[in-house]
Amino acid sequence: MALYFKKQFLGLLDLIRFKKLVPNRRERLKNGSADPIPATYRVNEAVKILHPGAREAELVEIREETPDIKTFVFDTDKPFWFKAGQYATLGKTVDGSEVSRPYAMASSPAEAQKGRLAFTVKKAGFFSGYLFDRAAVGDKFTVGDPSGEFYYEPVKDARKVVAIAGGSGIAPFYSLACAVADGTEDFDLTILYGARTDADFALKKELDALAAMRKIEVVYVTSDKKVKGYEYGFIGRELIEKYSGGGDFTVMMCGPDAMYAHLDKELAAMGLPARRIKKEPNCVGDRDVAPAEYKLTVHIGFDTFEIKANAAETLLVAMERAGLKVPSKCRAGGCGYCHSKLVSGEFSIAGADKRRLADSKFGYIHPCCTYPDSDMELIVPRG
Repeated sequence: MALYFKKQFLGLLDLIRFKKLVPNRRERLKNGSADPIPATYRVNEAVKILHPGAREAELVEIREETPDIKTFVFDTDKPFWFKAGQYATLGKTVDGSEVSRPYAMASSPAEAQKGRLAFTVKKAGFFSGYLFDRAAVGDKFTVGDPSGEFYYEPVKDARKVVAIAGGSGIAPFYSLACAVADGTEDFDLTILYGARTDADFALKKELDALAAMRKIEVVYVTSDKKVKGYEYGFIGRELIEKYSGGGDFTVMMCGPDAMYAHLDKELAAMGLPARRIKKEPNCVGDRDVAPAEYKLTVHIGFDTFEIKANAAETLLVAMERAGLKVPSKCRAGGCGYCHSKLVSGEFSIAGADKRRLADSKFGYIHPCCTYPDSDMELIVPRG
């Protein structure tokens, strides 16, 4: 019985509160401020600054770093906020096709907040070939929001970071080095930068200037010839142990797939835990298969397009070549930005299947890493 009356007592309080609900509301409205409701709020203004979406950028400088690497410097129409190490998509209409590619920022985050942004690019494909051969100062491009998780996380990463770069993979580490030098980031950074010869190091002048400040360490490693003052050979266990200083450390690597394959074996032999290894994924390229061409039916909103798809190229490339404006970011299958509904058709995925369980279960694919093995039909979000 005691429990019964206790329940009734609490219920009575609830009833009293309910009866006072309307009078209390009227009282608060009566005593409320007469000021007009704000048209916007600080949090909304912060979002506009941090995530303004695609913005216009003007190419203001082109610097040749090596015979096959150049740095492209842009002025953006809005401040650009990012964490050192992240990437953004650089896009332009090329020969009637809406084309974009993800590149790591090769800039200080502080410079980007003032509207100056740079990308260090290796000539290795369609869009990079356009940049090298046809882009000129004054050209207008679009730059997407900063993306990716290839940056320093103090809660997750060790204070000591050994960064391993190959070729244009130095770009995110140059950005990290700038952030350490100006105090934006606070950790110990050693960069092991590998190249074939001493003429193949990009951003070397800038890296040497940062190293001279004694806030970072840069170790150059050549594989084709010995150079005085440089390490020689391939970056592996021996060099990592030599420059890590012992104790706990995080390895971050950015470079070609061949470098990753080599380092995977070296790091496994060292017994470094997976949580201490970060790898920036590369864009998916063409695959080596017998020549074949399929019909790809693409639904975007209320529009339907029938285009050709080459068996060697991803579905994303096929749609771009056809002039369709479709979403893309990482082009490595990881971010899910391009995920599209598969209506019908057979396909292959480049490398490991990185789709979320829900995407796989409900029939979504990532066109950026998916190759056609038959005629296919897709429902694709607007780009």
